[in-house]
Order: sequence, then structure tokens, then C-alpha cells
Amino acid sequence: MVRGIRGAITVKQNDGAEMVEATERLIADMIEQNKIDPDSVCSAFISATNDLDAMFPARALRELKGWEYVPVMCMQELSIKGGLEKCIRIMMHVNTEVAQKDIRHIYLEGAVVLRPDLQQSTN
Repeated sequence: MVRGIRGAITVKQNDGAEMVEATERLIADMIEQNKIDPDSVCSAFISATNDLDAMFPARALRELKGWEYVPVMCMQELSIKGGLEKCIRIMMHVNTEVAQKDIRHIYLEGAVVLRPDLQQSTN
């Protein structure tokens, strides 16, 4: 069965190195909390708000050993007035037998405001 695993993190500035570092941290937490093997991942969508254009955040996933064959797409998040700024979001589609209610969605830094009802990660 395919399940979606969400994650999001904010950065302080539009800096490529900071964006990659934050995305690496988010991905590592998603992998650890959900025990994800790259062979079980169907695809990953990574979005960034329009104020982040210094780097493709997908670069962080591409640098992980074993993840080079996972289909990844970067895109720009919708620009909504009053929306969270400097935010990177990830949606992974993973083959798993884990129940929907047991999936651990990860929200770090300022992104905890997006889904406080799902907040399960230590920040």
C-alpha cells in the first residue's frame, strides 16, 4: 500500500547551503521516524516558497546514498497572502504496511504551525 509522508521545515534566509542543510535534516528525521528504505519510495515532491530560490532543495535527497533512483520533483509552493515564509515541504509516497494513523509526519522549526495536530517530532 502507498502512503504519503509529509514533512516541512523553515529556514532563516534564502541561502543555498542553509536550504540544503535544512532539507537534509528534515529528510533524515522523516527517514528515521518512519524507518524508510529508499527502495520503498515511489516518489518525492519537494516544494519551496517563492522567497527561496537560491538552491533546489531536492539536491539534499540526491546526495543520500541509495536515493539516486528515487523520482524527485521540485516545485514552487503556492504564494498565499499571509502564508508561512521560507518554508520547504516534502511529500514522500512510500510503499508500507504501516497504518495511516501511525505515519509520523515531521514539522520542524517554524513549520510546526502548519499541522500542530500532527506534531510528533522533537524540534
